[in-house]
Amino acid sequence: MRIGVLTSGGDAPGMNAAIRAVVRCGTAAGGAMFGIRRGYNGLIEREIVPLDNRAVGGIIERGGTILRCARSSAFLTPEGQRQALETVAQLQLDGVVVIGGNGSLQGARWLHRNGVATVGIPASIDNDIARTAMALGVDTALNTVVEGMNRIRDTAIAHERAFVVEVMGRTSGYIALMGGLAGGAEIVLIPEIPVSMEEILASVRSGLERGKRHSIIIVAEGFVPSGLSLEVESPGRAIARALEKTGTIETRLTILGHLQRGGSPTAFDRVLACRMGEAAVEWLAAGTGGVMTGLSNQRLIPFSYDVLDEECTNVDRHLYQLVDVLAH
Repeated sequence: MRIGVLTSGGDAPGMNAAIRAVVRCGTAAGGAMFGIRRGYNGLIEREIVPLDNRAVGGIIERGGTILRCARSSAFLTPEGQRQALETVAQLQLDGVVVIGGNGSLQGARWLHRNGVATVGIPASIDNDIARTAMALGVDTALNTVVEGMNRIRDTAIAHERAFVVEVMGRTSGYIALMGGLAGGAEIVLIPEIPVSMEEILASVRSGLERGKRHSIIIVAEGFVPSGLSLEVESPGRAIARALEKTGTIETRLTILGHLQRGGSPTAFDRVLACRMGEAAVEWLAAGTGGVMTGLSNQRLIPFSYDVLDEECTNVDRHLYQLVDVLAH
């Protein structure tokens, strides 16, 4: 077989480990392996490099992706799509492994529907892809968030302040919820659950009345306080300003931003990447294209790309309630 592999969309820790697994498992099966640089842009512009086992040596511990990644507007056009299919035909690729988030996997579905065998490997630190319990990069990002919260809490206690910590998650509050639970946050604010600014202020005041002289408020970037419109500023900034303006408590804001994307992947993400990379090659070799790898009950399941149209249910509302119980 001749198999291509690309990484697309936002980078996530574990992508390199997945590339390594795809290449080495494909090579072990007698395949010829090709790296497609810069995601779908590289497929359109034919930025293709042959990959052997030595080419992917020493990358399992590295964050980012050696193939680079990009969001491709050209791939959304008929001309870009035509060029992508021409590249596949020219290289005589029998299959393509696509490593990325929802948008990247939608692209893999389009290729499949147009005659290209593909297997998708979910890689999104937001963990916002339906049916898979975990995507690549989630565990590493969570550990980064918790480490940041540990450091912030030290100074919050020392100065008796509130700290608002804004994390990634435009449509999914998974990082905020799990990071807040593991980091001992007093308040977690996520897009899935509406909370008003008045309720946030009241919660902080309630903590002060119970003798809590500091607060850690973790907020997903996609959260909007009910009844407000945040077209200009971030939710974290709006909440910090409201706490200061009302005189509730001296407050500081930390936006972790792209710190959450980088760094060496955790053991969990490396192992998951190895397993998903192996499965992708095996499924392509068996003629099972048009699927993505999903982790369910610790097993890897080939899910149809149609699951991309489903609502992701990885945010557990019971855990949201647990955060509030443990904060008292």
